[in-house]
Amino acid sequence: MEKRLTKIELFKERMGFSAGHFTIFSETERENLHGHRFSVYVAIEAEVLENGMTFDYGNYKKAIIELCDSLDEVVLIAADNPAIKIEETKDYIYILFDHGKEKIPFLRRDIKLLSLRNITVEELSYWFLQNLITYIETRPQDCIYSIEVKVFSGLGQSGSSFWKKS
Repeated sequence: MEKRLTKIELFKERMGFSAGHFTIFSETERENLHGHRFSVYVAIEAEVLENGMTFDYGNYKKAIIELCDSLDEVVLIAADNPAIKIEETKDYIYILFDHGKEKIPFLRRDIKLLSLRNITVEELSYWFLQNLITYIETRPQDCIYSIEVKVFSGLGQSGSSFWKKS
């Protein structure tokens, strides 16, 4: 039987999160702190197996929802951005910006440091993609060939990241 590929698209209401952030434009310029209701879309290209199915994509919906839940109702900070410095105490995390002219305090529970260069839809889509690639590596039986992840910060505004099996 000839190998046949299909694309499974996952874009459920639960695949989203509300988070605060600010985008950093330079070492001295950033957006004000604000928030979005982000949505996540995932397209997975996979082989259709002899039973007419690709894989149990309920597993992937669950994994995506868990990732979304980990970002929900916190302020996201790009820990790898050279324009910010992070100071930590027992109770607080301080974000220093503009060469220390701004010092923004956060309670530990209200913040999530991500190993990203900025908190943008481009970088967030990459973060989701890297986590999904790690998940796929544990499931070689799923015969996945490519993934596209889009993160939306509102209607009509998204950033995408892609992976293709080599």
